[in-house]
Amino acid sequence: MSRKQKQFAVIGLGRFGSSIAMSLCSMGYEVLAIDADEHRVHEIADEITHAVQADATDEDAMRALGLRNFDVVIVAIGNDIQSSILAAIILKDMGIPKVVAKAQNELHGKVLKKIGVDQVIFPERDMGLRVAQHLVTPNLLDMIELSDEYSIVELKAPKEMIGRTLRQLDIRAKYGCSVMALKTGNHMNISPNADDVVKEEDILIVVGTNEQLGRMGQAFGE
Repeated sequence: MSRKQKQFAVIGLGRFGSSIAMSLCSMGYEVLAIDADEHRVHEIADEITHAVQADATDEDAMRALGLRNFDVVIVAIGNDIQSSILAAIILKDMGIPKVVAKAQNELHGKVLKKIGVDQVIFPERDMGLRVAQHLVTPNLLDMIELSDEYSIVELKAPKEMIGRTLRQLDIRAKYGCSVMALKTGNHMNISPNADDVVKEEDILIVVGTNEQLGRMGQAFGE
C-alpha cells in the first residue's frame, strides 16, 4: 500500500518562508502558502499549489483553511515575534501533528519550545531548501547544495532499508539518485557495490537532484 503523501502549509511568505514553500513544491508536495500581505500571496501564487491571504493570528481563519488536515505547518512569520508566538499557540491548540517555527533569536526560540513547537529553526543557520529536505526526510543528517538543482545528502539508514542490499533497494532506478558511499562506524565504503547490505546505524551518502532526493525522502520518511 502506498504511503499517503504529506501535506505542508507555510505561514509567512518572506524570503525564508517562500524558499521553504517553493522547495517543497519542487519536490512534488502539496503546499498551502499563507500570508496576511496580499502582494506576497500574488507573487508566489503561480509557484505554489495553493496560496491564500489570511491572518495567522485569527483562529477562525486558520480553522476555515482546514489546517487540521495538514501533516506539517511551518510558521515563518518575519519580525513580528508576538504574531509568531500567537500563531504557534493556535496551531498547537488545533492539534496539528507537527508545528515548525522560525525564531528570530535564542529567547524567541525558548518561548516557542515552551509552548510546544515541535521544531525551532534559526534562519541564519538553516536555509529554506535544507529545512524542506529535513521536513520530508527525518533521517537526514546533513546536506550539501552543489547547485540550485543538485545536492548531496548524508542519510541515516531508515528501518525500511536495513537488511537489504543496494541491489534490492534499487535507489537509482526508483528515484534517480546515486549512493556514492556507505559509512559503517568509522569505515567509509566509497563506491559500494550492489550486493552490499545496509546495516543498522549505517549512513548513506546520496547524490541527486533536489526533486529526486525529495521523492526518496518521502518513500523512506517515517
